[in-house]
Amino acid sequence: MAADMLVVQELNKTFSTPSGTVIALDRIGLQVKQGELITIIGPSGCGKSTLLKIVAGLDTDYEGSVRLNGKQIDGPSIEKGFIFQEPRLFPWLTVEKNIAGNLSLKKPDIREKVTELIELVRLTGFEKAYPRELSGGMAQRVAIARALLRNPDVLLLDEPFGALDAFTRSHMQEVLLDIWQKNRTTMLFVTHDLDEAVFLGNRVVMMNPRPGHIRKVLTIDLPYPRKRASQSFQELRHHVLKEFEKVEEPAIDHGAGI
Repeated sequence: MAADMLVVQELNKTFSTPSGTVIALDRIGLQVKQGELITIIGPSGCGKSTLLKIVAGLDTDYEGSVRLNGKQIDGPSIEKGFIFQEPRLFPWLTVEKNIAGNLSLKKPDIREKVTELIELVRLTGFEKAYPRELSGGMAQRVAIARALLRNPDVLLLDEPFGALDAFTRSHMQEVLLDIWQKNRTTMLFVTHDLDEAVFLGNRVVMMNPRPGHIRKVLTIDLPYPRKRASQSFQELRHHVLKEFEKVEEPAIDHGAGI
């Protein structure tokens, strides 16, 4: 069995507010193996994005241990790619230059890698296009390709499809699964959408708020590609929903964007 790539132990995170100290994360424990696609779901305010930012090294003010490949995470690094809800592309750069970032396309190995990624995210033919010429889904694919350029050990996605319309969101889920199945990049995917969590994840991490903690981790044994209309998918979806209905104010999106 593969060793754990990412290990989170006894993670606690607090924020100071005018009304006092708020516990954002309480004794979080999570182990992720290389090549897993983990979805994290929970109500607003349960600490999903905070957890992701800590793993990314964007927030180092916490108690506990967060280790990647055996090393304590103490800041951002090329080993961790991060995808935000919005693409955050440079409007004055073309698709290929947005993907390359500060690396020169004049170098044959960089150009070859960028070309491979453009094909992987299904944007062949749009190399010279500017962000203003792209749809929301296409722009997000550029952001994913950019994050993959340096071959990160783990890709962290913070509700990347939340702002997309239903059709585009469904398509982007298929694109992401295609990328994952070809590259087997370890992924942590934060979402508030129940269907999305079950459709994508090898395991679903269910979180509850006040304070933020992991309620349950559910293994999804359904083979890919998954069919939302299948009885097995609906049974799993119902099971996850029932888990959240045991908690007051679940605030879970039962299928927005699907």
